[in-house]
Amino acid sequence: MMGKAQNIKHLLLLMCAVAWGLMASGQSLNQARTWYDNGDYERALPVFQRQVKASPSNGNYRLWYGVCCLETGNYEEAVKQLEQAVKRRATSGRLHLTRAYCAAYRYEEAVACCEEYIADLERLERSTEEAQRLLEYSKNGLRLLRGVEQVAIIDSVVVNKERFLAAYRTSVETGLMATTNELLGIQTDEQATAYQTEIGNRLYYADKQEDGSLGIYTRDRVATGWGGAQLLPNNINGGGNANYPFMTTDGFTLYFASDSPDGLGGYDIYVTRFNSESGAYLSPENVGMPFNSPYNDYMYVIDELNNLGWFASDRYQPEGQVCVYTFVPNAVKRVYDYEAMEAERLIGLAQLRSVKESWANQEDVAAAKERLAALSSLADAEENAEQSVDFEFVVDDARTYYYWNDFKSAKAKEIYQNFKQAEGTYRHLQRRLSQLRNEYASASESRQTQMRATVLDLERQMEELVALMARTELDARKAEITNL
Repeated sequence: MMGKAQNIKHLLLLMCAVAWGLMASGQSLNQARTWYDNGDYERALPVFQRQVKASPSNGNYRLWYGVCCLETGNYEEAVKQLEQAVKRRATSGRLHLTRAYCAAYRYEEAVACCEEYIADLERLERSTEEAQRLLEYSKNGLRLLRGVEQVAIIDSVVVNKERFLAAYRTSVETGLMATTNELLGIQTDEQATAYQTEIGNRLYYADKQEDGSLGIYTRDRVATGWGGAQLLPNNINGGGNANYPFMTTDGFTLYFASDSPDGLGGYDIYVTRFNSESGAYLSPENVGMPFNSPYNDYMYVIDELNNLGWFASDRYQPEGQVCVYTFVPNAVKRVYDYEAMEAERLIGLAQLRSVKESWANQEDVAAAKERLAALSSLADAEENAEQSVDFEFVVDDARTYYYWNDFKSAKAKEIYQNFKQAEGTYRHLQRRLSQLRNEYASASESRQTQMRATVLDLERQMEELVALMARTELDARKAEITNL
């Protein structure tokens, strides 16, 4: 009797444990669904992963787990799970599988999957608007993957996003890059950047438009500083935020970044050219892969003197960090053979999984690295020379300021910032003029004739800057003394 009673007791305990486990599992699944619906995929993921292991034939579990993998960056696992979800006819499975294929750069499969999804929607007489947009995105990705540029990436460095421009070790001839605030004193988006041409006569910069989005403007140098702002046309600024401008030395080729919806995602890098005959910019073109990705890619810069280029990307990077890549620009664009190359290798090159994979010519890479090292050494020497104090500003016989916090007058500080901006431009032009004069001495007569106008223009600009610097320094001194 005692043994039978104990068996019944054990059976009851087991039944209670199973019931409690089922209830706890139900509560955990419900909580995961709440997290999923709220976009908290990281917390929901392990719960759905357990459910898939426990019930592998459940299409909904596969779908939810696959979407969590997709949203947290595990794209191959997402594809695996969502393919199984589609086989089990999970609702919206093809939609998310198309997204996963795109994230994994498997664009041919994405196009086929999305077309099947649209056919399903049409049979059910449901709206295909969202699916059509996804299909266009997939086709655009496939077009870009078929044209991955064969470019040597010689270096990459991860830096703080707020100071990423410091990683661009360009020569003086490339021009001057800074934030819009640093060059113009405009309080705008913290990542809005500005570019000043190598001879200092024109500025391209990002600032807020009337609708609140960032747009690219230009200003020309005048005797008193910078002239009025001119907004670039709608084919550059009309698709979303436009930022990170860079004009090549020919004065016609403009690179910039835009988060327009026709890109791969986030900011994409575009190029356009100014047609002097029509007085208009041509329709911008996406520069393609490997420069662009589903992440933010921007600030494409070419140093023509040293045949080096740079761009920044937050692909694979934690919040607040970006990777600045250095590459060797091609005189003529060369692309990999999409049909002949193994798909996984091509995708790796497009994604920049390993920069060494892009080194087709070791001698060219070694020479480019030497040029980069020389530029970096020069930049480091200039930075070290400037790090001891912010500046030296004589206020009066008893006071000399070395740091921005020394100012007592906000107005005087603002005026002196304008002085420092003009001084930076002056030094930039001074280095450029010195290089031109050295080149002039050994140039042919025809080349000297071509250079003469540029030299004279630089000299005129420097004279104007000297006068401007003298006025602003005096105004800053008067404003500070008045406040003491």
